[in-house]
Amino acid sequence: MSGKTVNSAILLLVIGNAMALISDVFIKLLEPGASVFQFAFLRCFLTLLMLLPLWQQVDRSRLFEGLGTHFIRAHIHLVGILCMVVALVSLPLATANAVFYAAPILVMLLSVLIFRERLKPLSLLAVVSGFVGILVILRPVELGWGALAALSAALALAINAVMVRKLPSGQSTVHKLMLNYLLILPASFVLMLAEGAAWDPSILFSALGSALFILGYNITVLLAYRQVDANQVTSAEYTGLIWAVLIGWIGFNEMPDLWFAVGSAMIVVPLILVGLRSRQRSRQVLQAQPVNG
Repeated sequence: MSGKTVNSAILLLVIGNAMALISDVFIKLLEPGASVFQFAFLRCFLTLLMLLPLWQQVDRSRLFEGLGTHFIRAHIHLVGILCMVVALVSLPLATANAVFYAAPILVMLLSVLIFRERLKPLSLLAVVSGFVGILVILRPVELGWGALAALSAALALAINAVMVRKLPSGQSTVHKLMLNYLLILPASFVLMLAEGAAWDPSILFSALGSALFILGYNITVLLAYRQVDANQVTSAEYTGLIWAVLIGWIGFNEMPDLWFAVGSAMIVVPLILVGLRSRQRSRQVLQAQPVNG
């Protein structure tokens, strides 16, 4: 599975999203009352250790280029991890993941606010339908800390995605990831010490599993998008919601209700239509280009 063809890239994304869900399962298996800050520090530290063998892909002559932007992204990422843990521990697996899919919707809105992009009618439909879908899933009468944490995690993901444009273009993905986790460590370590929770070996197990599988997800995404246009395969990312329903049902006896099904469809279907429309336009552009020779 090299990711060089559309079919292999789609398969990579399906597998990658399954790995991301397994990462979420390791978080959900945390004991009630487990130290969130201890988990965040250990996951970031272990992820950094796993990236060290790829050190050769870091441009050491430009190691700290764009440090300010990297610093802000890193700490937004830390907030996102903390919120994600709270959401996954508090909410059913499928519900939390459905709310996480607000991230691409928020990316559209942030792009309008920050980069003055204009939303096309279908993108505007995705934004409106997505927000209504989130309300349908969460239902305001059931809005609690878990739901707010899931929304905050989605917002953190969206801000980080938008800020990628501000990072130095010459830095490799490994460079960006290593610098991100390196900058997270001091703050997460201080928070862990300030919390003063007793050392819990089970958290180390959860952090290791979560770090390993989320890194696997990142690798599959890199392979999938490296040789194939994103708009051709990005809809495969939404298979993550299917994995969430299956794993939640089989592993945690969480049976989604009709509200979840309707709300999820309102979030995911318009996003898939946006991706399909983008793919169609790309094909039209290619067909319109003159053939040389």
